[in-house]
Amino acid sequence: MKPSVLLLAAAIASSAALAAGADRPNVLWITSEDNGPHLGCYGDKYADTPNLDRLAARGVIYRNAWSNAPVCAPARTTIISGLYPPSTGSEHMRSSAPLPPHMQMYPQYLREAGYYCTNNSKEDYNLEKPGRIWDESSGQAHWRNRRPDQPFFAIFNFTVTHESQVRKRPHKAVHDPARVALPAYHPDTPEVRRDWAQYHDKITEMDRLAGKVLQELDDDGLAGETIVFYYGDHGPGMPRSKRWPYNSGLRVPMIVSIPAKWRHLAPPDYNPGGSSDRLVGFIDLAPTLLSLAGIEPPDFMQGHAFLGKSCQPGPQYLFGFRGRMDERCDMVRTVGDGRYVYLKHYMPHKIYGQHIAYMFETPTTRVWKRLYDEGKLKPPMTGFWQTKPAEELYDLQNDPHEVKNLADSPRHQEVLSRMRAAHRDWVFRIRDLGFLPEGEIHARDPGATPYEMGHDPAKYPLTKIFAAAQAASSLKSEDLPKLLEALADGDSAVRYWGAMGLLIRQADGVAAGRAALDKALSDSSPYVRIVTAEALGRYGTQREAARALGALITLASVEENSVYVALAALSAIDDLDTRARSARAEIAGLPVKAKNMPNRMGGYLERLIGKTLGDLAP
Repeated sequence: MKPSVLLLAAAIASSAALAAGADRPNVLWITSEDNGPHLGCYGDKYADTPNLDRLAARGVIYRNAWSNAPVCAPARTTIISGLYPPSTGSEHMRSSAPLPPHMQMYPQYLREAGYYCTNNSKEDYNLEKPGRIWDESSGQAHWRNRRPDQPFFAIFNFTVTHESQVRKRPHKAVHDPARVALPAYHPDTPEVRRDWAQYHDKITEMDRLAGKVLQELDDDGLAGETIVFYYGDHGPGMPRSKRWPYNSGLRVPMIVSIPAKWRHLAPPDYNPGGSSDRLVGFIDLAPTLLSLAGIEPPDFMQGHAFLGKSCQPGPQYLFGFRGRMDERCDMVRTVGDGRYVYLKHYMPHKIYGQHIAYMFETPTTRVWKRLYDEGKLKPPMTGFWQTKPAEELYDLQNDPHEVKNLADSPRHQEVLSRMRAAHRDWVFRIRDLGFLPEGEIHARDPGATPYEMGHDPAKYPLTKIFAAAQAASSLKSEDLPKLLEALADGDSAVRYWGAMGLLIRQADGVAAGRAALDKALSDSSPYVRIVTAEALGRYGTQREAARALGALITLASVEENSVYVALAALSAIDDLDTRARSARAEIAGLPVKAKNMPNRMGGYLERLIGKTLGDLAP
């Protein structure tokens, strides 16, 4: 085809898209970082948020909105793809995975339909971008840069509420720290009160920024043409909220305002100035946005549209997850139904408050840990610094701070059973890849994307891997035979969970599986060797511990192993505590960078080495 003909065809296609777009609403998303529903419109009398309160007065607030992930990168990854990150291999903080070729991110579908799509300006996705995503993605991105009469989708993301800003000093307090309502799990100290008060100060600043954008929309004469969303990206940037998949870390404010012109795209229960109890998660945002634009959401998206032509009934459950947070590994899965919150811990031997360097920059974290170490705290303020149960269950109606675990309550066994079943169904529905060690997500099938590998039962036998993980994390002594059987399995992930289960059971596990662990120290999988070495290093004899430490030092070199292997090995060394002291010089000499190391993983190895050396100092 001649170039002139191609240009004409492109022009015709563009004109057709714009014409179709003329009958479609503009959509504005205002987002803020690291804040829960601490707004006046949500009943917080301590809050000062007049602009968002006015938006809520002409819109609807969603009382059961979840981020799905309690930290930014996995949360944003959920939104941009319409897929749960555990199904795409992108759940771990600042990881990176490709999407299958047939999948696009939601702005691509909007742009194909004629929308001008802008992002101002944070991206932070754990997925590789499949081509051009945005028309503009920068601090200057704005709907005002579009062609005349072109429909737009615009994001304005405010960082003023971010964890780093809550602890920034000096700061002139506006909200009185003496009036702060503290969560039951935080100690009542001046440092904690000051952090929470500053958090509310920053929310007020964010509200002013949101008001400015809304005023610009009104000044441009577009308020009647534009559907407006406001939401936070996850819970407050305070310890036990951010990074933790409790309701406190997952629940976010979400306001949707639909002008009269587009009211036919609202669900029947849309009542301006009212609220909705529908369960809404970030997994639902992409299909909802496409639905509002008149685009049928693709089948691969895992959420439910809650507005627009493709609106579906609300789900019965919301789902959350926690994987690696910066330099520390963990695995937690969460289920919520609006009243109850269920957490399943797959690594219950790790304490809640693992030392994450960035989290410890917050004064609340430091004073909380110091008071615990000094023995000056009582439950529920002590729990964050202790190991975890296999399961947690909370009744938000009677326990909004989630401090009374009902998992062992006879009266709540039916609820517990129901939540367990929901968790299992979700794991198999999305083909949860979190049961693989992080590096194996990428290496198990180099010829396929993690999503494709995970959906191939031959390459990812989830049934037996899940069974091994359940036995490992159950904390039940009667599951020991299953763990020994798992350690002899032909699949490395099953063996990994067999070793993990013995580590979780500490000295009893090592005693019961000593022979199997001795063999596993030479396993073909580095991840099996790491978990085995940690078990023997912490709970074995001095001779076993010395052999285990030597294996871990070798695996901790990022120049000889992948960054995922090195990170896991370093974490295990740190957990050996004083049993690693003889290797202090070798730890100090470990490399922190390698030629092919992903940029997004930068700094994690250095932080772990520094923390370990500090703990082992004479």
